[in-house]
Amino acid sequence: MPNTVRSTPRTEVVLDVQKSRKALVAGSLGNLIEWYEFAIYAYMAPIIAPLFFPSDNPTASILSTFLLFALAFFLRPVGAVIFGRMTDRLGRKPVLALIIVLMTIATTCIGLLPTHSSIGILAPLLLTLCRIAQGLSAGGEMGGAVSLMVESAPSGKRGLYGSWSFVGTTLGFVLGGGVATLLAVLLSDDAMASYGWRVGFLIAAPMGLIVLYLRLKVDETPHFKQIQVDSGKPAVGEPIERRPLTFLAATMGVVVVYNAVGNTFMVGMPTFLSTSYDMTFERSYFLALVTGLIAGLSMPVFGALSDRVGRRPVLMFGSVAVVVLSYPLYFMLNLGFGGGLVALVIAGLLIGVVGGPMPAFLSERFRTRNRATGVSVTYALSVAIFGGTAPYIITWLASTTGDPLSAAYYTLGCAAISVVALLTIRGAQRSQHREELEL
Repeated sequence: MPNTVRSTPRTEVVLDVQKSRKALVAGSLGNLIEWYEFAIYAYMAPIIAPLFFPSDNPTASILSTFLLFALAFFLRPVGAVIFGRMTDRLGRKPVLALIIVLMTIATTCIGLLPTHSSIGILAPLLLTLCRIAQGLSAGGEMGGAVSLMVESAPSGKRGLYGSWSFVGTTLGFVLGGGVATLLAVLLSDDAMASYGWRVGFLIAAPMGLIVLYLRLKVDETPHFKQIQVDSGKPAVGEPIERRPLTFLAATMGVVVVYNAVGNTFMVGMPTFLSTSYDMTFERSYFLALVTGLIAGLSMPVFGALSDRVGRRPVLMFGSVAVVVLSYPLYFMLNLGFGGGLVALVIAGLLIGVVGGPMPAFLSERFRTRNRATGVSVTYALSVAIFGGTAPYIITWLASTTGDPLSAAYYTLGCAAISVVALLTIRGAQRSQHREELEL
């Protein structure tokens, strides 16, 4: 049965449950592909570093590789503006299809690149171009996918539906890490350096084709359709706040904690554990996968909880918990595999707490007319500054100070920023208990 939601006093938006589920799958799988591709790069960093950035100092090679990892994040705001505006003007469906094509081509090309020993300086340059394409496409992916899923969600389930956007990113990380771990177990070090690292990138091609097919089959969201009906022309973004910079800064600040803990405890953790504690890649990969799996399983729980109690209380609880637990978690990493397992299980739960409500929180901060742009830009700026740099920063802190525990201050500080941002949002999250999204 269709689920009818009052959108404004003058319009009705009709949501079909079956179409809502198709949008959920198409949106979340796109996020999965996005983060699979980012994760496989992060996991393969220790292997591809000397192949593209040869140096007498192994740490310098890894840091160069992570700088290129961060570059894609720095370009996300640019992609957010470009693709966000396109999504708000042309629709969620066509732009999301374009994004997945660009993202898949870039990742597949990485798997085909010759290394520095074959073509010299051209190797890192071509790798940089591929990372630029990944960064631009990823910048528009989040806002478009979140808009698709939340605008298609039945009444009272925006937190649950939106959480699957981040579940997709987390499971993409788990899948990327799983592929990397399997390759590391099955292949020798020489085989991994020769051709094994390429396999993970080439797998992106069939995955991308599947997601493209699903996105071409999904319907445009009813909220976007209603905007076109009401305006009589394609939807165009418009300002929604009298103080847009303050509004965007507060919104971006809330996202900081998720980007910091996610990119620290999942993406950057294998390299951190191997360089700081001499843990084998197989064990460090496994621990990071456990973190991602726990995070992915718990996000829908906390997303659904936010539908009942509100986004802000759940996000505040998670942010404060990260502040309190950051140092103890890094201390437990020093206790060996057992201590690391406990620490990263807890870290996975923390990622779930702050990640579950986040997509709905972001969506409800913007109107339909500029939702994709607003979500894309705020998320991209936050992830560029605090997420993409996380693996580099924690590795640099541990290397510079000689104390791996110093990396804890990064996640602690980022979580404190989110606490302050949440305090600046007066009262409960605007629209968290509304029965409709703003057109």
